[in-house]
Amino acid sequence: MSHVRGLLTHPDHEMHAIAEENESVSHCYCHHVLLLAAIPVVSAFIGTTGHGWDLGGKTIVLSQTTAAILGAVFYVAILAAVVFMGKVIHWLARGYPQRPALRRCVVFAAYIATPMFISGLVALYPVVWVCIVVGAAALLYSGYLLYLAVPCFLNISKEEGLRVSGSIFAIGVLVLEALLMASVAIWGYGNQLL
Repeated sequence: MSHVRGLLTHPDHEMHAIAEENESVSHCYCHHVLLLAAIPVVSAFIGTTGHGWDLGGKTIVLSQTTAAILGAVFYVAILAAVVFMGKVIHWLARGYPQRPALRRCVVFAAYIATPMFISGLVALYPVVWVCIVVGAAALLYSGYLLYLAVPCFLNISKEEGLRVSGSIFAIGVLVLEALLMASVAIWGYGNQLL
Protein backbone atom coordinates (compact mmCIF):
# COMPACT_ATOMS: atom_id res chain seq x y z
CA MET A 1 0.00 0.00 0.00
CA SER A 2 2.98 2.33 0.38
CA HIS A 3 3.16 2.67 -3.40
CA VAL A 4 -0.36 4.05 -3.80
CA ARG A 5 0.45 7.57 -2.65
CA GLY A 6 3.68 7.54 -4.67
CA LEU A 7 1.83 6.48 -7.82
CA LEU A 8 -0.46 9.48 -7.43
CA THR A 9 2.13 12.08 -6.36
CA HIS A 10 5.39 11.14 -8.11
CA PRO A 11 4.59 8.30 -10.53
CA ASP A 12 7.90 8.28 -12.42
CA HIS A 13 9.96 7.73 -9.30
CA GLU A 14 7.48 5.22 -7.86
CA MET A 15 7.28 3.12 -11.02
CA HIS A 16 11.08 2.88 -11.07
CA ALA A 17 11.01 1.73 -7.44
CA ILE A 18 8.35 -0.88 -8.21
CA ALA A 19 10.32 -2.15 -11.24
CA GLU A 20 13.41 -2.64 -9.06
CA GLU A 21 11.58 -4.61 -6.36
CA ASN A 22 11.33 -8.38 -6.38
CA GLU A 23 7.81 -8.64 -4.97
CA SER A 24 5.90 -11.91 -5.17
CA VAL A 25 2.40 -12.16 -6.59
CA SER A 26 1.02 -13.39 -3.27
CA HIS A 27 2.55 -10.44 -1.40
CA CYS A 28 1.26 -7.99 -4.00
CA TYR A 29 -2.22 -9.50 -3.90
CA CYS A 30 -2.35 -9.61 -0.10
CA HIS A 31 -1.03 -6.09 0.42
CA HIS A 32 -2.32 -4.28 -2.62
CA VAL A 33 -4.74 -5.94 -5.02
CA LEU A 34 -7.15 -7.61 -2.59
CA LEU A 35 -7.62 -4.33 -0.73
CA LEU A 36 -7.81 -1.95 -3.66
CA ALA A 37 -9.97 -4.22 -5.82
CA ALA A 38 -12.50 -4.13 -3.00
CA ILE A 39 -12.97 -0.36 -3.46
CA PRO A 40 -15.17 -0.54 -6.57
CA VAL A 41 -17.00 -3.61 -5.24
CA VAL A 42 -17.82 -2.15 -1.82
CA SER A 43 -18.63 1.23 -3.37
CA ALA A 44 -20.97 -0.39 -5.90
CA PHE A 45 -22.60 -2.43 -3.12
CA ILE A 46 -23.28 0.72 -1.08
CA GLY A 47 -24.35 2.71 -4.12
CA THR A 48 -26.67 0.11 -5.62
CA THR A 49 -28.35 -0.81 -2.34
CA GLY A 50 -28.58 2.74 -0.97
CA HIS A 51 -29.06 5.05 -3.94
CA GLY A 52 -29.42 2.77 -6.94
CA TRP A 53 -28.10 3.19 -10.46
CA ASP A 54 -29.40 6.43 -11.95
CA LEU A 55 -29.99 5.63 -15.60
CA GLY A 56 -31.37 9.02 -16.63
CA GLY A 57 -34.87 8.96 -15.20
CA LYS A 58 -34.92 5.33 -14.11
CA THR A 59 -33.25 4.22 -10.87
CA ILE A 60 -32.41 0.58 -10.19
CA VAL A 61 -31.93 -0.37 -6.54
CA LEU A 62 -30.67 -3.85 -5.60
CA SER A 63 -31.38 -5.82 -2.46
CA GLN A 64 -28.42 -6.39 -0.16
CA THR A 65 -28.39 -10.14 -0.86
CA THR A 66 -28.39 -9.65 -4.62
CA ALA A 67 -25.73 -6.93 -4.42
CA ALA A 68 -23.51 -9.13 -2.20
CA ILE A 69 -23.67 -12.07 -4.62
CA LEU A 70 -23.07 -9.88 -7.65
CA GLY A 71 -20.30 -8.04 -5.82
CA ALA A 72 -18.50 -11.32 -5.14
CA VAL A 73 -18.69 -12.21 -8.84
CA PHE A 74 -17.43 -8.75 -9.82
CA TYR A 75 -14.56 -8.98 -7.30
CA VAL A 76 -13.36 -12.31 -8.71
CA ALA A 77 -13.58 -10.87 -12.24
CA ILE A 78 -11.37 -7.93 -11.23
CA LEU A 79 -8.78 -10.22 -9.63
CA ALA A 80 -8.75 -12.41 -12.75
CA ALA A 81 -8.39 -9.36 -15.01
CA VAL A 82 -5.19 -8.32 -13.21
CA VAL A 83 -3.67 -11.77 -13.73
CA PHE A 84 -4.79 -11.77 -17.37
CA MET A 85 -3.14 -8.38 -17.98
CA GLY A 86 0.05 -9.69 -16.34
CA LYS A 87 0.03 -12.57 -18.81
CA VAL A 88 -0.52 -10.12 -21.68
CA ILE A 89 2.49 -8.05 -20.55
CA HIS A 90 4.57 -11.22 -20.24
CA TRP A 91 3.54 -12.32 -23.73
CA LEU A 92 4.29 -8.90 -25.27
CA ALA A 93 7.74 -8.92 -23.63
CA ARG A 94 8.68 -12.26 -25.20
CA GLY A 95 10.98 -10.69 -27.79
CA TYR A 96 13.12 -8.73 -25.35
CA PRO A 97 16.37 -10.11 -23.94
CA GLN A 98 15.54 -9.11 -20.36
CA ARG A 99 12.03 -10.54 -20.40
CA PRO A 100 10.64 -10.33 -16.86
CA ALA A 101 9.17 -13.39 -15.19
CA LEU A 102 5.41 -13.85 -15.28
CA ARG A 103 5.10 -13.07 -11.57
CA ARG A 104 6.82 -9.70 -12.10
CA CYS A 105 4.45 -8.94 -14.96
CA VAL A 106 1.40 -9.69 -12.80
CA VAL A 107 2.76 -7.44 -10.02
CA PHE A 108 3.44 -4.73 -12.62
CA ALA A 109 -0.12 -5.00 -13.96
CA ALA A 110 -1.50 -4.72 -10.43
CA TYR A 111 0.27 -1.42 -9.83
CA ILE A 112 -0.70 -0.05 -13.23
CA ALA A 113 -4.37 -0.77 -12.36
CA THR A 114 -4.20 1.27 -9.13
CA PRO A 115 -5.92 4.38 -10.58
CA MET A 116 -8.72 2.17 -11.89
CA PHE A 117 -9.24 0.64 -8.45
CA ILE A 118 -9.34 4.04 -6.74
CA SER A 119 -11.76 5.45 -9.30
CA GLY A 120 -14.26 2.84 -8.09
CA LEU A 121 -15.11 5.24 -5.26
CA VAL A 122 -17.40 7.02 -7.70
CA ALA A 123 -19.78 4.03 -7.51
CA LEU A 124 -20.83 5.17 -4.03
CA TYR A 125 -23.32 7.38 -5.84
CA PRO A 126 -23.67 5.60 -9.19
CA VAL A 127 -24.61 8.15 -11.82
CA VAL A 128 -23.66 6.79 -15.23
CA TRP A 129 -22.14 9.95 -16.73
CA VAL A 130 -20.06 10.64 -13.59
CA CYS A 131 -18.78 7.06 -13.61
CA ILE A 132 -17.80 7.40 -17.27
CA VAL A 133 -15.90 10.67 -16.74
CA VAL A 134 -14.04 9.46 -13.65
CA GLY A 135 -13.35 6.06 -15.24
CA ALA A 136 -11.95 7.72 -18.37
CA ALA A 137 -9.65 9.93 -16.26
CA ALA A 138 -8.42 6.88 -14.32
CA LEU A 139 -7.86 4.96 -17.56
CA LEU A 140 -5.79 7.81 -18.98
CA TYR A 141 -3.73 7.95 -15.80
CA SER A 142 -3.11 4.19 -15.99
CA GLY A 143 -1.96 4.76 -19.59
CA TYR A 144 0.39 7.47 -18.36
CA LEU A 145 1.81 5.07 -15.76
CA LEU A 146 2.37 2.52 -18.53
CA TYR A 147 4.15 5.10 -20.66
CA LEU A 148 6.44 5.99 -17.75
CA ALA A 149 7.10 2.46 -16.53
CA VAL A 150 7.41 0.16 -19.53
CA PRO A 151 10.85 1.40 -20.69
CA CYS A 152 12.28 0.92 -17.19
CA PHE A 153 10.46 -2.36 -16.60
CA LEU A 154 11.59 -3.95 -19.88
CA ASN A 155 14.89 -2.05 -20.08
CA ILE A 156 14.10 -0.66 -23.53
CA SER A 157 14.19 2.78 -25.15
CA LYS A 158 11.35 5.27 -24.66
CA GLU A 159 10.40 4.97 -28.33
CA GLU A 160 10.11 1.19 -28.13
CA GLY A 161 8.42 1.58 -24.74
CA LEU A 162 5.77 3.77 -26.34
CA ARG A 163 4.93 1.01 -28.84
CA VAL A 164 4.78 -1.69 -26.17
CA SER A 165 2.84 0.45 -23.69
CA GLY A 166 0.39 1.35 -26.48
CA SER A 167 -0.19 -2.34 -27.16
CA ILE A 168 -0.67 -3.10 -23.46
CA PHE A 169 -3.01 -0.11 -23.14
CA ALA A 170 -5.12 -1.20 -26.13
CA ILE A 171 -5.54 -4.72 -24.77
CA GLY A 172 -6.22 -3.29 -21.30
CA VAL A 173 -9.00 -1.11 -22.74
CA LEU A 174 -10.58 -4.21 -24.29
CA VAL A 175 -10.39 -6.03 -20.93
CA LEU A 176 -11.87 -2.97 -19.21
CA GLU A 177 -14.70 -2.82 -21.74
CA ALA A 178 -15.49 -6.46 -21.07
CA LEU A 179 -15.49 -5.80 -17.32
CA LEU A 180 -17.68 -2.72 -17.77
CA MET A 181 -20.18 -4.58 -19.92
CA ALA A 182 -20.29 -7.37 -17.37
CA SER A 183 -20.61 -4.93 -14.49
CA VAL A 184 -23.47 -3.08 -16.18
CA ALA A 185 -25.21 -6.40 -16.71
CA ILE A 186 -24.40 -7.55 -13.19
CA TRP A 187 -25.12 -4.37 -11.22
CA GLY A 188 -27.75 -2.83 -13.49
CA TYR A 189 -29.88 -5.89 -14.02
CA GLY A 190 -29.01 -7.91 -10.94
CA ASN A 191 -32.58 -8.12 -9.69
CA GLN A 192 -33.66 -9.79 -12.91
CA LEU A 193 -30.64 -12.15 -12.94
CA LEU A 194 -31.12 -13.48 -9.44
